[in-house]
Order: sequence, then structure tokens, then C-alpha cells
Amino acid sequence: MPNRKSAKKELRKRVTNTAYNKKIKDNVKGLIKKSLKAIDAKDKEVKETVAKTLKALDKAAQKGVMKKNTRNRRKSRLAKKLNKLSAEK
Repeated sequence: MPNRKSAKKELRKRVTNTAYNKKIKDNVKGLIKKSLKAIDAKDKEVKETVAKTLKALDKAAQKGVMKKNTRNRRKSRLAKKLNKLSAEK
């Protein structure tokens, strides 16, 4: 338990920021799963779903929730699978 006033404030901030980051990460993970399912199912709205996921990844990296390289890796993998789907048609 923190003793100083500043340490107590930092603890409060950390709890708030952790909750904020977790919400964003959970949202991104859910969108990635939804996109992968849509790609596997060859859904009609797959491009819209992937576009929404890419936007969420960009926002998460912009907010500092995830690193840019992580964002780029995930975007690349999604795009690769989407392009593979497009090539099959």
C-alpha cells in the first residue's frame, strides 16, 4: 500500500489506465477473432469487418495501448489472409 500522497495518486491512475487499456485490447482481440471467422466462412461482409478491425488496431497503437510493430504485424497477417481469400475466388 502506498504511503505518500503522490504514490496514492499514481496507484489510482494506474488502476484507471489499466482498465482503459484492457477495454481497448479486448475490443481489438474480439474484432480480430470476428474477422478471422468471417474470412474462414467466406462471409459477404468480410471486407467491412476487416476494415473495422484495421481501424481499431490503428487507434490502439495511436493511443499507446499497443506498440506500432505489434499493430503492423497483426494488420499484415489479416491482410495476407484476406488477400488469399480474394485470390481463391
